[in-house]
Amino acid sequence: MGARKRNTANARKEAKKKMAFAKLNNCPTSPRKMRLIADLIRGMDVEKALAELKLNPKEASGRMEKLLLSALANWEAKNEGKRMDEGSLYVSEVRVDGGRMLKRIQPAPQGRAHRIRKRSNHVTLVVDSRNSDNN
Repeated sequence: MGARKRNTANARKEAKKKMAFAKLNNCPTSPRKMRLIADLIRGMDVEKALAELKLNPKEASGRMEKLLLSALANWEAKNEGKRMDEGSLYVSEVRVDGGRMLKRIQPAPQGRAHRIRKRSNHVTLVVDSRNSDNN
């Protein structure tokens, strides 16, 4: 590995240590459905986002709410002594990537077969403080 690549990798690792995030891998919901929920809460305050997710009837919102609570717990662990109320937290980044796909076969007329793709996704949720002095 070259020196420039090593330096940028080390800088990325240091930035990740200060960041409070949570990941959900292989969630058995299609990425398109999960992105609808992610777009709802991106950039929102944490309290508002939790209320929005709790009242949303979609199935993916329950998983996203649990992930947001996990990210909040990670933020409190990184910033000892501070509570999320005084941090003025917001959802700074939500990334939904496609995960592994289960491929199944469904019988079709005239001896044919149709392929069924059961999609899953990976979600990364980052929580940050609006105040820059906490970082």
